[in-house]
Formats: sequence, C-alpha cells, structure tokens
Amino acid sequence: MFALLPLPAPPSGSDPNYLMANERMNLMNMAKLSIKGLIESALNLGRTLDSDYAPLQQFFVVMEHCLKHGLKAKKTFLGQNKSFWGPLELVEKLVPEAAEITASVKDLPGLKTPVGRGRAWLRLALMQKKLSEYMKALINRKELLSEFYEPNALMMEEEGAIIAGLLVGLNVIDANFCMKGEDLDSQVGVIDFSMYLKDGNSSKGSEGDGQITAILDQKNYVEELNRHLNATVNNLQAKVDALEKSNTKLTEELAVANNRIITLQEEMERVKEESSHILESNRKGPKQDKTSEGQALSDARKHLKEETQLRLDVEKELEMQIGMRQEMEMAMKMLEKDVCEKQDALVSLRQQLDDLRALKHELAFKLQSSDLGVKQKSELNSRLEEKTNQMAATIKQLEQRLRQAERGRQSAELDNRLFKQDFGDKINSLQLELDALTRQRNQLELELKQERRLQNRSLPGKGPLKTEPQMDGKHKTPEENAHRKKSLEESHRLQSHYGDQQDARLLSEKPQVCHLCQEDGGSVKKSECKNCKRTFCDACSTHELPLPSSIKPERVCNPCHKHLMKQYSTSPS
Repeated sequence: MFALLPLPAPPSGSDPNYLMANERMNLMNMAKLSIKGLIESALNLGRTLDSDYAPLQQFFVVMEHCLKHGLKAKKTFLGQNKSFWGPLELVEKLVPEAAEITASVKDLPGLKTPVGRGRAWLRLALMQKKLSEYMKALINRKELLSEFYEPNALMMEEEGAIIAGLLVGLNVIDANFCMKGEDLDSQVGVIDFSMYLKDGNSSKGSEGDGQITAILDQKNYVEELNRHLNATVNNLQAKVDALEKSNTKLTEELAVANNRIITLQEEMERVKEESSHILESNRKGPKQDKTSEGQALSDARKHLKEETQLRLDVEKELEMQIGMRQEMEMAMKMLEKDVCEKQDALVSLRQQLDDLRALKHELAFKLQSSDLGVKQKSELNSRLEEKTNQMAATIKQLEQRLRQAERGRQSAELDNRLFKQDFGDKINSLQLELDALTRQRNQLELELKQERRLQNRSLPGKGPLKTEPQMDGKHKTPEENAHRKKSLEESHRLQSHYGDQQDARLLSEKPQVCHLCQEDGGSVKKSECKNCKRTFCDACSTHELPLPSSIKPERVCNPCHKHLMKQYSTSPS
C-alpha cells in the first residue's frame, strides 16, 4: 500500500506555494491508492462494475478533487464559481473521438450544472477506456489549461502527468453506467479516507522500521487533513456570511422599490382626480374660459402621459425586481440545500476526524512501544557484540596455541624420524647380537650342566684324568668370561629396557583406585591423566585438551581441565 507522505514543514509562516505543493502531493498519493485499490478489487470481483461500486465512487471523487485543484474562479451573480467542465470541453478539440461523449453529455436532460456534466463526462470516458488518453492530451497543452488553472495547480505540474500515466491501468476493467435518472448535480464529493488508511493490527513484527515510518507518515497526513478540513469549514462559513449580507441588501432594495411603487400609485390617483375635476369644471364654466382651460387640459394630459409613462417604467422595474426576488429566493433555496449538504458532509468529516484522532493516539502508543522494543533490541545487540568480540579473542588465542602445537608436533615428528634413522640400524644389530649371545649362553649352560654331570659320575681313581680337563677349563675361562661378561652386560641393559616397558604395561593392567572419587573395582575402567600422571575413572576424566608435551589432544582429569581452561583464558598466549 502506498504511504501518504507529506512534505516537510516550511521554515516560517504559511507559504502558498508550499501549501499547493503539499496538496498536490497528497492528491497524487490518494489517486495512486484509489487506482490501485480499484484495479485489485475489480480483478478479484471478476464482473462488470456499476455506479454503486464503492471503490469506483471513491475514484471519481478523487479525480474530481484533482481536476478542481488550482481552478481559477469565475465571478457570477451568486458569487465565485469553480467548475472543471470547461477544461474537459477542450478535449474534443484535441482528440476528435471525444466529441461523441461531449455531445452525449450535453444531450442528457437531467444535467443542469457544469459539475454534473463534468462527472458524466468522466464516467463516459471510463466506459470508453480512453480516460488516460484524453487526460494526457489535455495535460500536454499547458497553454490551453492556463486559461482555467493557476500556474501551480496539479494539472499544470508533473503530478498531473503521473496521474494520467496511472490511469492506463484502468483499461483492464469493464464498467457500465446508466446516466438517466442519476442525480449527478447534487452529489457531495467527500473522500472516505478510512478505505486507504493502514490498520496497525494487519502487519505484525516483520516490517520493523518500515512500519514505524508508515505510522509517522499517517500521523502527519492526519494532521494535514485536519488543517485542510478546518480551512474548508472557514471558507464555507465565509460564503454563508457573504450570502446572508447579499440577501439582506437585496431585501432592503426590494422594500425601497415597493415604497416607491406605492408613492407613484398615490400620485397617479391624485392626478386622475385632478383631471376629472378639471373636465367637470370645463363643462360647467363659460366659453371664454375654454381657451385657458384647454391649455390647462393639454398641460394636464401631457402631465398625465408623462405620469403614465413613468408608471409603466416603474411597473417594468417592479417586474424586474420581482423576477430578481424570485431568482434570489430560488438561489437561497439552492444555497440552503447546499449548506445542508455541506453541514452533513461536515458532520461526516468531523466523525472521520474523531476516528482519525483515535487512530492517531493508538499509533502514538504503538510508536512508543516500538521505540522501547528497538531500544531493548539495541542493548541486547550491544551485549551480543561484546560477547562476540570476547569469543573472537578466545578463538584467536586458541588458534595461536593450535599453531604452536602444530609446530611442536611437526618438530617431534621430525625428531622421531631422525631418531629412527640414527638408531634404527643399531637397535636391529644389537637385537641380533643379543639373540646370538642368548644362544651362546644357553649352549654354555648346557655344556656346564654336562660337565657337572660327568664330574658327579667320575670315580676316585680317575682323578688325574678329571683334573686335566678342569685345568683346560680354567685356562679357557678368563678369556671367555671377559667376552661373555661384556655381552651379558649389553644384553642385560636391553632386557632391562624391555622389562621396564613390560612392567609398566602390567602395572597399567592391574586394578587401581581412582585418585578423585576413590572408587575401586574391575568393572570400572581407569585412565591415566597425561598432565598430572595420576589414575582416574572415566567419569572423573572425560575431557581432552592439547598439552605442550603432546602432539594431539590428550585425556586429562576434571581438576586439570578446570585449571588448564582457567590458565588458557587468562594468558594471551
């Protein structure tokens, strides 16, 4: 829906150009709303429109206000008159096809005023689906319109061209009007603004600032409408006062004319009496006086003729005054009817104004609540931004630590590869040598057992035979013992290394007690914290963290996890 956007207030005073521009803008917005609503409702209705269709009636009222804006007033007997029928008559000179509807309007018997003819012309042009074409042709001839409109009128400015372009959309609807019997002269053209004002309950929550702007625009437009209605009431009151003064003046002139007619009638009666008296005296008097009496009679006749002519003139003037009085009475009746209609329209406008004021208060309350919601949302947004900044700093620190851990892992892998390259061959050779020494030891142990067995079986007489091999063994033992001692030390060192690993593995497999909850049992699995090297159950060591001594995240106990997290959050590195 189009929003009614008023212009900003003038810097000081009431500038006429500003007021006219503001009226043009409001009329253009009302035309947009009316045309859009008429097209949408007609398409939804899906049938031919007639004169009783409410959106269509409002469209003609808005078009009438647009055509009346900035009209030059023509002075008549009853005062100033503004009619838009004059500009519409020019269309037949610009577009020959419009001559048909102009002739039809002039032939309608029920139309007596130019306003009624203009309304009938608009309806016939809409039925022909050429209203936009006629309006464009009329607006393009500004030199002809200047005779009827002020320079800053809507039809003389670009708003008129915009409205003429919007009228093209009305070609999609079909309308049928019956002009006979329809009273177009006495219709009151009042715009029903309730059809175009937005309802605050129709849109909820999703429009945000756009809805607040629309509410402010409607508030400003209601204030502008109130000012316009007050100006209209003042103009109507001034016209009523002027008509009352004119009526009083005409009544006084009529009283003076009646008094003059009565005076002339008395003089005429007196002259008739004098003439009759003179005629009687002439019949009774002597003949010598006839000459003087004839002269007096001729003078009397001449005077009577003059008085008769004067009476005729007075009667003509009286008839003229009586006609003017009858015309004035008719004009007063029409004026009273017009005043009654204007009062009814004023009552309806005041009712609309009260409704608009109530809507204004409601919109003001919603505006305050919207401002409060916006303030709360802005505060929440600032807090979220602070938390986001803190989380970003924490993520940055964790990324730095991750990069450091990655570099440590790469260096450890490099050291591991170098260690394998340096000591891999040596470990293999020592393992082979250990195997050889083990076999040699087993062989020596076997020989020793055999020798002891032979010694136990030998007889006492065979002592010299036994001593010789012992002596040979004594000579061989120091040399072999040195070599065997060296080999055994090397093998003992390697075996001790592997033995330590085996002992550590066996120690880890034994059931141990949790250091935190002191729970013992074979069914509960125990784990070693990589940070403090203590034993904990799974429930007490559920976290993993990257440690400086490890490449990947290692399992740590809950106390170490809290301590490390506190340390990571306080230290920037």
